[in-house]
Amino acid sequence: MIEGVKHIVAVASGKGGVGKSTVTVNLALAMAAEGYRVGLLDADIYGPSQAQMLGIAPGVRPQPAGENAFKPLEAHGLQAMSMAFMVDVDEPMVWRGPMVAGAFQQLLNQTAWKDLDYLFVDMPPGTGDVQLTLAQKVPVSGAVIVTTPQDIALLDAKKGIEMFRKVNVPVLGVVENMSQHVCSQCGHQEPIFGSGGGERIAEQYQTRLLGQLPLDGTIREQVDGGKPSVIADPEGNVAQTFRQVARSVAEGIDAQSDESPTISFGE
Repeated sequence: MIEGVKHIVAVASGKGGVGKSTVTVNLALAMAAEGYRVGLLDADIYGPSQAQMLGIAPGVRPQPAGENAFKPLEAHGLQAMSMAFMVDVDEPMVWRGPMVAGAFQQLLNQTAWKDLDYLFVDMPPGTGDVQLTLAQKVPVSGAVIVTTPQDIALLDAKKGIEMFRKVNVPVLGVVENMSQHVCSQCGHQEPIFGSGGGERIAEQYQTRLLGQLPLDGTIREQVDGGKPSVIADPEGNVAQTFRQVARSVAEGIDAQSDESPTISFGE
């Protein structure tokens, strides 16, 4: 187990561009709004975005906690850690896979998480080194898959589900993002990326469709401004959808056995 953390939830997509980080931060905030102690680990070493989404100013650095650890930064009631807190915002991470996996382990293990009920891990796109490191080294309670209804996104979401299943990490369900475009002028809804994709993939893999979120410019504006929807409009439809997803995630984890397996592929 990771010290100070009861449950770790991976949020993954299999591909970029589906709004996974936006879903992750809002889901973490929604879980906190449900009364739990929640942390957020930005595991996208190459392209960390959670600092901006949480409204943490560039250049703010975590304080040491003992000799080999750092205190997480706090924002909107969340404990947070990201590579963005360690380097300049414009500095590219020109690292090979093993270095990235090592950095992820350090961010996870050398952060002094304090009494967390849930730690949400915003996974990078794909099924590479960081994903395998998480599966091999960390007792993950479950994974949430983010997709859009588009067929191409669904193909990659399936790969993400298959990866977690191969390493015995329970897939708690699917969040379908950008389900409907909502016109800002008249409120008309249109399924620009198709419809029913999240439901089909949940059915195929015998998991749950946790929620459907609209393609709405306001959601993007809120995270860009450092106040995600759950904070900016807590009584709005989007925030309430995230609250329902958070409750479903908690229920799914409670339904799992108390001991989540740590998977090892050997040396």
